[in-house]
Amino acid sequence: MRTIIKNGRIVTAVDDYHADLLIEDGKVAMIAKSIEAEADKVIDAMGRLVIPGGIDPHTHMELPFGGTSASDTFETGTRAAAFGGTTTIIDFAVQSKGQALNEALDTWHAKAEGKTSIDYGFHLICTDLPDQRLSEMRSIIDQGVTSFKLFMAYPGVFLVDDGTIYKAMTVASEKGGLICMHAENGVVIDVMVKKALAEGKTAPKYHALTRPTKAEAEGVHRAIALAEMANAPVYIVHLSCDDALQEVTRARDQGIPTYAETCPQYLFLDYSVYEQPGFEGAKYVMTPPIRDKHNQEKLWRGLQYNDLQVISTDHCPFCFKEQKELGLNDFTKIPNGGPGVEHRMSLVYNGGVVGGRISVNRFVEITSTSAARIFGLFPRKGTIAVGSDADIVIFDPDEEMTISAATHHMNVDYSAYEGTKVRGVTKTVLSRGELVIEEGQYVGRTGQGQFLKRGLFNSPR
Repeated sequence: MRTIIKNGRIVTAVDDYHADLLIEDGKVAMIAKSIEAEADKVIDAMGRLVIPGGIDPHTHMELPFGGTSASDTFETGTRAAAFGGTTTIIDFAVQSKGQALNEALDTWHAKAEGKTSIDYGFHLICTDLPDQRLSEMRSIIDQGVTSFKLFMAYPGVFLVDDGTIYKAMTVASEKGGLICMHAENGVVIDVMVKKALAEGKTAPKYHALTRPTKAEAEGVHRAIALAEMANAPVYIVHLSCDDALQEVTRARDQGIPTYAETCPQYLFLDYSVYEQPGFEGAKYVMTPPIRDKHNQEKLWRGLQYNDLQVISTDHCPFCFKEQKELGLNDFTKIPNGGPGVEHRMSLVYNGGVVGGRISVNRFVEITSTSAARIFGLFPRKGTIAVGSDADIVIFDPDEEMTISAATHHMNVDYSAYEGTKVRGVTKTVLSRGELVIEEGQYVGRTGQGQFLKRGLFNSPR
């Protein structure tokens, strides 16, 4: 299959030029000012950006949580991701207490294999790591799952102690792996939650009010300190607030290999979503919670100055009806997470590039290239270069759309950004040279995505 993309403006993290692309056997085969050759498909990208496919390194398809499961399957979630210009996700396999790490990974392989429209990889969430199990991490890294997630939150479910975190960081780092940290002081939060419930404070807003920014900042500080003691890099997931960002910035200024992501919900939503009437605030119950508005510009500054390297989504949707409503009388029973994988690229382009906060090159970097570098996918993914996978997004920088649950493709009955108008729309998407989305229509097939055996941690700039 040979495809030529003509007349486009090719933008990577470092380049910005007009040229044609030849795609052959799933790879970028040639880039030239003008390509005149026989092809099975010719796509005219005049007036549009030609960018590397987005990489969302933080999704939770089919995640069991709170007595239910995330409403997007690997089939529906990856199709929605493609509609939004994301061509790779890295999802989280979960180890149950007492379970072998390989067994946990096999469970997630079974969920995803043959179901996805785009390529995918895994991190592994570790919940039970006695000394005799630490050696299993080396086997997992050899299988191309080169990052692990540990939790300082959710006592009795996901939380592991500091000694376990330190040991895991040491073992992973020695092998070239990376520890991703959910950094909050979950033990103190648990006390605050129990106090709120005892006082009859059961509404959705108390999810946010019992998870203060200082609890996140303390967790980030501790995660960085443990990583420094272990002589290991650390990656902070879903950083939501200035207090936590200050800890990351301080560490990076000291030369400590600390990396962090934020998510669109922390850049575009604020605490006021929890003060909506009735039970509406439940739609935004996620962890960390949505913060006060003043944090938004601080996070954008972190993105501008590279103290934040990545924008992921933490996509973990639960339907408002039947699922979120499990917590009608107790905010702790509201399934924790929200939808977002479909609209990440347009939201960030609109808020960042159109909003004058970042360049179009930085847009590509924080939605694709940095994640590819950190998680062992670059230069196969995350750029447009001869020999790279032809994961290509043709993006209209001028078209506008209004985000709505009535038109999105995620398997969830609400949108966190309902009614938001954005400029910048994904039009056509290719995954390894195969069309998945063509002029806004799904033309892909379930199962065309492949599991990605990732390389070792690669420190970005």
